[in-house]
Amino acid sequence: MTAVASAGVRSGGARQLAGTGTLLRFALRRDRVMIPVWVAVNALMVLSMPGTIEGLYGTAAERADLVRQMETNSSLRAMVGPVFDDSLGALTAWRVGVYAAALAAVMSLLIVVRHTRDEEESGRQEVVASGMVGRRAALTAALLTAAVANGVLALLVVAGLAGQGAAGALALGLGVAGVGMLFATMAAIVAQLTESARLARGLTAAVLGAAFVLRAAGDSATADGSSVLTWLSPLGWLENLRAFAAERWWVLLLIAGAVVVQGVVAYELAGRRDLGMSFLPTRPGPAAGRLRTAGALAWRLQRGGVLGWSIGFLLAGVVYGSMTEGAADLVGDNEQARGIIERMGGQAGLTDAFVSAMVGMLGLIAALYVVASVLRLNGEETSGRAEPVLAGAVGRLRWAAGHLVIAFGGAALIMLLAGLGFALGYGQDAGAILGACLVQVPAVWVIGGAAVLLHGVLPRGAVAAWGVAGAVLLLGWVGPALDVPQSVLDVSPFGHLPKLPGGEMSWSPVLVLTSIAVVLVVAGLVGLRRRDVT
Repeated sequence: MTAVASAGVRSGGARQLAGTGTLLRFALRRDRVMIPVWVAVNALMVLSMPGTIEGLYGTAAERADLVRQMETNSSLRAMVGPVFDDSLGALTAWRVGVYAAALAAVMSLLIVVRHTRDEEESGRQEVVASGMVGRRAALTAALLTAAVANGVLALLVVAGLAGQGAAGALALGLGVAGVGMLFATMAAIVAQLTESARLARGLTAAVLGAAFVLRAAGDSATADGSSVLTWLSPLGWLENLRAFAAERWWVLLLIAGAVVVQGVVAYELAGRRDLGMSFLPTRPGPAAGRLRTAGALAWRLQRGGVLGWSIGFLLAGVVYGSMTEGAADLVGDNEQARGIIERMGGQAGLTDAFVSAMVGMLGLIAALYVVASVLRLNGEETSGRAEPVLAGAVGRLRWAAGHLVIAFGGAALIMLLAGLGFALGYGQDAGAILGACLVQVPAVWVIGGAAVLLHGVLPRGAVAAWGVAGAVLLLGWVGPALDVPQSVLDVSPFGHLPKLPGGEMSWSPVLVLTSIAVVLVVAGLVGLRRRDVT
């Protein structure tokens, strides 16, 4: 009887996972563009850093001096973490390790939510589940898809940095992939708790933001990563792995343990709820509807995102502003570092160039907001929620306008808040800094216009807007460090903006970029009006 019972348990477990292979292949096929783009951008950021650092700090003495400066600069430690060794590999792990892990985390949570809660919310999972598919097959396929993406990223990092030290490269690659899988399993738990894919993504991203804040607070307090706040953050675990600096391999066991525990919790929750349901159901709305316009509905759907981005940009502005005074001390007499900052921020004084460079980085990140906000139109349409709205007395242009006002107006709002935060942190030249932030908005709008055009004309390819934003971000972030020719940098709309503060204000590129954004939006709306609803 024991053998029969054991066979029954194994058979039941197999039934729970039936169809996993097919769903995995389907998920990889759906993400055949998104995953390679995310992995390539992340890997290129990491692998380009040793050459950049060697160009900036070519001698051992310069690198040792950098380490000493970081030990006394709490603001910069809050931004990029402590540095544990002056080798090229250790400086690479210090400079981009946390950011690579954060990107891997975002990629992973998007993958898992897309193939679990998104599928249930749209009703597609119900159709799939009516076939020979196990209860936990979709969750398993989603986690395996995230594992494939993080595994490829780890292989690229290890292979690309092996020349700096095989052990350090292996530690950094496994650490980045491990943090990615940690947030993948966390997203799997949140997807069981909520009924909305949007809320699942938002809550998991909020945990990632909290992890970044905890790490920053802990690193600003100590120079060796020993703060309790640092250890409360998974990003702090990656730092304390100390790749290329007497690796602490046991930290990988901590990450792996968290992944396993969260995975078990996600599987238990998935087996205890009905398809389409959640453990935290959405509260019923009022008996009488309060949303009387398409714009009000768009605001109800996007207000959480606008609030989150606004808070994030305000805090980022405060952090960057507080770093400004120490920028000149960090660069010192290093002509290469000065050259990179001036290429990013203009040829004015170093402080103004640093402010301009940081403001430009915020503008590049704001492009991600505007793409996400515009593509909410695509999500509403492909999920079928737009069709009932458009079946009433609401035209397509009115429906789209509600979301676009939030997308483009929100981009201006978050840059304004970033300027206010920068002024608070720096305490000087508030008007000049606000102007420098707002001058980024036309370039952000161009990226948003490209997203509108793709959604209106080619809805199935609207996700390519992420590729456009990613390419622009890569050019703005890595291009100046690699001394990319200006003709290549000018492919990005941000390459044409005046370098403020400190530079001369030119209205021509601002007006041209604004006009291009208007043309792209109009063309996208014309396409939306003429085509069938997906």
